Amino acid sequence: ARFLEPVPLMNLTIVSRSGRDLVAGGLTVPDGATVDDLKAAFHAAKPKFYPSRQRFTLPVPHGAPPKTRGVALENGKSLSKDLGLNAGDTVVFKDLGTQVPYAVVFLAEYAGPMLAYLPFYACRSEIYGDLLHMKGATKPMLTVQTIATVVHTAHYLKRILETVFVHHFSHATMPVVNLFRNCSYYWGFAAFMSYFINHPQYTPVGHNQMLIGFAVSTLAQLGNLHCHVYQASLRADGSKAYKEPKRGLFAYVTCANYACEIYQWVGFNVATQSACGWFFVLCGGFQMFDWANAKHARLRKLFPGFKRQWKLLPPFY
Repeated sequence: ARFLEPVPLMNLTIVSRSGRDLVAGGLTVPDGATVDDLKAAFHAAKPKFYPSRQRFTLPVPHGAPPKTRGVALENGKSLSKDLGLNAGDTVVFKDLGTQVPYAVVFLAEYAGPMLAYLPFYACRSEIYGDLLHMKGATKPMLTVQTIATVVHTAHYLKRILETVFVHHFSHATMPVVNLFRNCSYYWGFAAFMSYFINHPQYTPVGHNQMLIGFAVSTLAQLGNLHCHVYQASLRADGSKAYKEPKRGLFAYVTCANYACEIYQWVGFNVATQSACGWFFVLCGGFQMFDWANAKHARLRKLFPGFKRQWKLLPPFY
């Protein structure tokens, strides 16, 4: 009779970031195991920590500069062949907290602004008149207020459709705290913008300024859609690996999608002239500035020779 040869095993020490052992006697996985296998084994040992809640890194080397981070163990990588781990080695575990699917977060943060914006337009007499007792609540809506409602709603409807039909997410989940933070940001700004733009005492900009602003906003929205469709095509094969975007606006701007997003809101605010709206652009712009710098640095590291005329906001940066 023939007997199957025993599968070589590898025992790894799992510690917290403070150095505390988390699994008595270590965690045993097959010698050819991947990071996914490690996460499955850790989940079996610690059922509370499902795979998407786990993050493993290699220990920071002794003598490394301050704030040096350990190399992250990416899903799909072989523990031994790709990461160089051997029996007896140590890996560091971090609990990412309760997770929620990316799509759920995106749908919530994009559906909310529509629901927060529309009542101030559709129910103006009830909100400003019956509830807040303001004069002029029953007078007809201005053209700019109507177009602003259409453009604002179209923007977030586009985002929802992109989430369902276009986007391919690099990660399946994100911490649930992001859901509350992102929703507070988008929902809150949408409500405040709508309150002032649809206010009975709102003073509109000139007709030409309104047309130019909404034209810029619409063109930028279409540009943003094109960027997202192109980015999705880079992962049409199901791969989650980073690929260099080279076509369209990405040939000139590292984060062309962010550029279109910013200019879309700049156009909207040129047309509506809302202080809250400009503050929304400022907050979003600062965040995208950080993301753009990080993405530019990552692409330069991944693709030697990567260079673009602008990182985020042509013709300024």
